[in-house]
Formats: sequence, C-alpha cells, structure tokens
Amino acid sequence: MYRKSQNPDAPEEAFELPFEGKLCEENRWVILANLIPWAEFEEEYAQNFSEEMGAPAKPFRMALGALIIKEKLGISDRETVEQIKENPYLQYFIGEKSYRNEAPFDPSMMVHFRQRIGRSLLQKINRRIVRQARGFQREESSTKKSEGVERRKKIEGNS
Repeated sequence: MYRKSQNPDAPEEAFELPFEGKLCEENRWVILANLIPWAEFEEEYAQNFSEEMGAPAKPFRMALGALIIKEKLGISDRETVEQIKENPYLQYFIGEKSYRNEAPFDPSMMVHFRQRIGRSLLQKINRRIVRQARGFQREESSTKKSEGVERRKKIEGNS
C-alpha cells in the first residue's frame, strides 16, 4: 500500500530538527570528540608554522578532525568537506562553535592537513585515544560493579 504525502512541498523552514537545537551527548561524534585530547597535541602541530609569516593556519582540531572523518567514513577529500558542511555533529567534532551552512575550508586543505599531521603524531594520538577509551571503559565497568554490589546489599538487607 502507498499513501500520498499530506505535505509534499513543505518549505525548509518547516523542517524540524530532532535534537531541538542541542547536540545529543550519545552521538558517536560527540563521544569521540570527548575522547580526543585536542589540546595535548596542539603544541606539536603548531611547531609546523611560523609565528610571523604566512596566512593563519586552520586549528589543530579542525585539521585532525577532518582527517578522522575522512578515514572513518572512507570518503574523498571533497566529500569530507561536503559532509562537514551538511552535518552539525561533524562541525562540532572539528571544533566549530555553531552550525554554518558553508564549507569550513577548501578540500585542497586536506593535503596540507595530512602533511602537517605526520605519521608519528598520528600514532601518538591513536595510542592516547586508546588509553583514554580503555580508562573510560574501566570507569563504566567499575561503576556497574559497584552498582551491582549496592543492589545485592539492598536485596540481602531486605531478606
């Protein structure tokens, strides 16, 4: 069975956002953004630039975030920029403060991001993210165990 849409030509202003203007804390990009110690590696990234010469570089979070998005989604440089442009979660992930319906950088910048964030820095970042994630999992596991102990105590106390 097929039923025709009641409002096939609704204007984009009528489009409702499911997250009511706020990002969902359980979104994979929000969770990953919280696992990455952005500030810890920014100094190493900044060493690639002169303080006096040249145009200002894109922030470390934007550069690394874009590379992570590209690899995680398995897409081209151009498609990475398009995805970031269209997705508020990806814009948050790369460090933007609010949603903007424009590309944060030209796709050609991805080449520079790869050059500036070399293999050794990426390996350090990966190791740190894994340690951070393991620590987070241990905390969750520990919390669940202590909740289980408390639950058992209550049950034993009621018997």
